[in-house]
Amino acid sequence: MCRPIHDDEGTDVTIRVFLVDDQALVRAGFSMLLSAQDDMAVVGEAADGAEAVERLASIEADVVLMDIRMPRMDGVEATRLLLAAPGTAPRILVLTTFDLDEYVFAALGAGASGFLLKDARPEELLSAIRSVAAGDAVVAPSATRRLLEHVSHALPTGTTEPAPKLAHLTTREQEVLVEVANGLTNAEIAAALYMAESTVKTHIGSLLAKLECRDRVGLVLVAFRAGLVKNAP
Repeated sequence: MCRPIHDDEGTDVTIRVFLVDDQALVRAGFSMLLSAQDDMAVVGEAADGAEAVERLASIEADVVLMDIRMPRMDGVEATRLLLAAPGTAPRILVLTTFDLDEYVFAALGAGASGFLLKDARPEELLSAIRSVAAGDAVVAPSATRRLLEHVSHALPTGTTEPAPKLAHLTTREQEVLVEVANGLTNAEIAAALYMAESTVKTHIGSLLAKLECRDRVGLVLVAFRAGLVKNAP
């Protein structure tokens, strides 16, 4: 569970961000941007995954901006270790470029909450951090779909991994799951399936619980692995 970004009285509290990137200039740029925000504070940084795991054992962070390809330990292994550690794990936002998609797919499978392109605009980065800290979806469903289309080569060819938990879904929940994986927003799913948007939100909440997924990205991965949707040609 991620810590809320408001206290019991509704007062804004600071989002603690930890930076992981092997380029010092990239870390410095992120640090300057985030430190200028009233609701964010950079609580630490690391030049690779191994250093991040070591430092985060004694530093509390709400969100980790995690680069993928780094020396000693990449972002995939660091993500896996951080989320497996005892205690409250931070939410992890993967920083990527499309030419490293196979690593991103592995990071999402390891439990990362989502991804952001390194060339994203500053306001997109800030919005993503706030969304992650609040426990919301990290990226737009359409962006999630686009990523998974790019990483289709990372999925087993000609095989699927049926999830036993899918058998516990209602027909309507399966329909919603397919549309989530197809990149539709809640409003678009409501229109496609002729239901209220509030009903869609209820179904998605049920899917997250039944499939034991952290967020919408996890639902998309389950649907693709189970063969419920196919990558675009």
